[in-house]
Amino acid sequence: MSEEGKGPWDAPSAGADGDTAGNGPSKAPDNGSAGPSNPWDPDAMRKTGKPRGPSLEDIFRRTKGSGGGGFGGLPTRPDGKSWWPIIAGGLVLLWLSWSSVHRLGPEQQGVVTTFGKYSHTVGPGIAMTAPFPIQRLEKLDTQQIRTTPIGSSKSSNDNLVLTKDQNIIDMAYDVRWSIKSPERFLFQLDQPEQTVQEVSESAMRATVANFNLTQAIGDGRAEIEGQVLERMQAILDEYRSGVLVQSVSIRQSDPPAEVTDAFRAVNAAQQKRESNLNDARAYASQVTQLALGETAEFDKIYEQYKTAPEVTKRRLYYETMEQILGKVDKTIVESGAVTPYLPLPEMQRRNSGESNSVTVTGKKQ
Repeated sequence: MSEEGKGPWDAPSAGADGDTAGNGPSKAPDNGSAGPSNPWDPDAMRKTGKPRGPSLEDIFRRTKGSGGGGFGGLPTRPDGKSWWPIIAGGLVLLWLSWSSVHRLGPEQQGVVTTFGKYSHTVGPGIAMTAPFPIQRLEKLDTQQIRTTPIGSSKSSNDNLVLTKDQNIIDMAYDVRWSIKSPERFLFQLDQPEQTVQEVSESAMRATVANFNLTQAIGDGRAEIEGQVLERMQAILDEYRSGVLVQSVSIRQSDPPAEVTDAFRAVNAAQQKRESNLNDARAYASQVTQLALGETAEFDKIYEQYKTAPEVTKRRLYYETMEQILGKVDKTIVESGAVTPYLPLPEMQRRNSGESNSVTVTGKKQ
C-alpha cells in the first residue's frame, strides 16, 4: 500500500511480520529505526530514543528561579539579593523630589491645591508640597503685562460703536492687564482671557455712549480711555476675577469707511476754526494788556498833574509835538525883511511818496 498522504502523526505501515495498515499502531521495529513522533507525547523519548525539547513549564520554572526577578539576565548584588528594591526606592525618591519640591522665580506665585481643592498660595523661592496626586502646585507669572487687542485696523462690524449723538465710529484699542490674585484668576472664572475681552467691549460701548462724535474722534479720547479703565476694573472686581487693568489705549477712532472723506473735511474745518479762535484770543489779550499799560501810565501822569498842572501840560505838549514832528521833514520860515530862497519844488520831488513836509511860518520876535 502506498505511503503517500500520511502525516507526521500517522502510524507506520505494516512491516515484515505481515501486519496490515489500519489494524492500529504497530510497534517500532527491532532494528531501532523510528518514524515520525508527536513532540508533545511524554513517551516520545521512550518510543523514539531521542530527547524531546523543553516544555513551557520548564521555561517558566527556569525564569522564576533566576536572579533577574522575572526579567531574566539582571545580575544580583554581591550579597545575592536582587537590585530591584534599590531601583524601586530610587524611582520613589525621584518621584517625591519631582512632585514635592518646587522652585518659583521672582516674578512667579504658586497656587497649591489638595486633591483639586485650593489650599494656599506660595511666593517666590523654594516651596514644598505633598507629592502628586495629593497636592499640586501651578505657577503663574503675576508681573507679566498681558495685552488683549480689541478690533482691528480693517473695517468690521465688531468695531462699530454708537455715540451720544447717534453717530457710529469704528474703534480699535488695546487693553493691558496683569494678575493680582492668582487663586481667583485660576478658580473664579472659567475663561479669564475671554472675560477680559468681553468686559472691555462692554465698558467701551457704555463709555462712548456718553460722548458725541467730535469728542470720540478728537480731544475726548483720553477721557474715554480713563473711564473705560475704571468701568472695567469695577466689573472685574465684582466678578472677583483677580485681574488688574493696567491701561486702555485707543489705536483707532474713525468714522465708517463710507463717510471717511466727509468727516475728514469736517474735522479740517473744525481745526481751522479752532486756529482762528486762538488767533483772535491772542490778539484780544495783546490789546487788553496794551490798554492796561496805558491806563497805568495815565494814572501816574494824573498824579503829577495834580501836583503841578502847568508844568505837566507844557511837558505833555512838548512830548506830543516831538512825536509828531520828529517823523516828517519840516521847514521853518520866520517873517522879516529878507526873503530866503527855499528850493521847495526840488524838496517836494525828492520827498514825494516818502514823507510829509510841514512848513511853519512865524513872526520874528
